[in-house]
Amino acid sequence: MTTAPPPSRSVPRERLPALLRAMPKAELHIHIEGSLEPELIFALAERHRQNGRAIELAYPSVDALRAAYAFKDLQSFLDIYYAGASVLLTEADFHDMAMDYFRRAAADNVVHAELFFDPQTHTERGVDFAVVIDGLTRACETARRELGISALLIMCFLRHLSEEAAFETLEQAMPFRDRIVGVGLDSGERGNPPEKFARVYARCRELGLRLVAHAGEEGPPQYVWNALDVLKVERIDHGVRSVEDPALMQRLAAERVPLTVCPLSNVKLCVFKSMAEHNLATLLDAGLVATVNSDDPAYFGGYINQNFIAAFDALPQLTSAHAYRLAKNSFDASFVGSAQKLRWIEALDAAFASA
Repeated sequence: MTTAPPPSRSVPRERLPALLRAMPKAELHIHIEGSLEPELIFALAERHRQNGRAIELAYPSVDALRAAYAFKDLQSFLDIYYAGASVLLTEADFHDMAMDYFRRAAADNVVHAELFFDPQTHTERGVDFAVVIDGLTRACETARRELGISALLIMCFLRHLSEEAAFETLEQAMPFRDRIVGVGLDSGERGNPPEKFARVYARCRELGLRLVAHAGEEGPPQYVWNALDVLKVERIDHGVRSVEDPALMQRLAAERVPLTVCPLSNVKLCVFKSMAEHNLATLLDAGLVATVNSDDPAYFGGYINQNFIAAFDALPQLTSAHAYRLAKNSFDASFVGSAQKLRWIEALDAAFASA
């Protein structure tokens, strides 16, 4: 879509937090398993205990589990992330987890969400693919009906596993092809370059699936190049290390490749030492189609509005014009039709006009 200029009237900085909360927005980088709050982990464990299915949690209480959320890198987070997913066993578990996220998203004025889900995290534990997608699909339908949130599902391959395992997961997904808009690539980036999954992405492209991939978070800019040129992705998830390569930055701007940036996650996983060092403003001012998202909000300290507020508080160079671009970019970069995008952008314009 073409990029319209932002509203000409500047919003004073003291009114920016209220505008950031109120403006409609889309979330394009949310791992639904990463929205599993400690309270819900323990509630689901208790549900299973009452049904005669005991689950051993590594932490004795909600507070003890939350206190363990001190990560030194991506892998230290993933270790706890996969352990938390052990409570997800039934369709009701997946439904309740997703609805918990959707309620928070609605409170943050998210009107559209594209949810990542990791079937291999569950099928490797003996949970059927159908259980996972039935629960998530039912939650998407409930969110649309009760909360007015549009939602799509993106199935992710775990990059620390083999491409053969990814092909097996793709085969399991085929009976549910109509419920999945695209595929992504997540988990540990180090040592798992995009080209490891070239063949399975080629097959997904043949099937008409939309293509995204995590790249340039912990991995180098070359991973972003390879995600574009080998996997042929349409969006880059994270991509913040692209600034290390001027030619890559020029390409991303010229081709309007969206980046789904996750500020709190980047700080929590030590990609940046502090939010004040984050390069979100640099990406935007270089003309890139950057967006703001929450990644794994239960683990990283905040949902989408908290990411917006934290970034704008720490980066005084960010203005209301940047806020508008970030929200508009989120709609432009979404996998919905042009007519719906225009309706959301009209609502965004109205929010800025009344700010």
